[in-house]
Amino acid sequence: MQSSLSFLSVAKPLSVSSPVRIKCSLFTAPSTTDPNSMAASGPKWAQKTITLPPQRRGCHLITPKIMKEIGQDLSGFNCGLAHLFLQHTSASLTINENYDSDVRTDTETFLNRIVPEGASAPWRHTLEGPDDMPAHIKSSMFGCQLSIPITNGKLNMGTWQGIWLCEHRDEPTARKVVVTLNGI
Repeated sequence: MQSSLSFLSVAKPLSVSSPVRIKCSLFTAPSTTDPNSMAASGPKWAQKTITLPPQRRGCHLITPKIMKEIGQDLSGFNCGLAHLFLQHTSASLTINENYDSDVRTDTETFLNRIVPEGASAPWRHTLEGPDDMPAHIKSSMFGCQLSIPITNGKLNMGTWQGIWLCEHRDEPTARKVVVTLNGI
């Protein structure tokens, strides 16, 4: 699929009453029977919300759970992107070491050292407990979304990479991840 956008140039600054014409054309590549062609099949989408069971505070490798839930859909994509979105503000997603669990422990130690907690912490937001505002900050540091390439029906991550759920609260709660697959 190709798209072509062309804009009408304007020689003078625009005012509110100055109309601007924009021409937009969308071209769809012709279909082909060549299985190696990117135009062989149209783009497709799949989406699933995965509920992860409550996890204790810390960083947890969730790649096997994600793959179990999306594996069948994922196998239908030759090339594309998997987008993972965590629907929470006190946990986060990241990609990191998938082999040595000490990396997850050390990451949790690091986060707890750089984001203070307890009575001496400077946070005003404490309505949901003293660990809530630090959890929000940690979530913002790592983020709540990931984009991973799909190649030949698999997530195209490095040998030692895995998807982590980082739980930043003391009280475990189930977490929801929306996984959206797009590609051909």
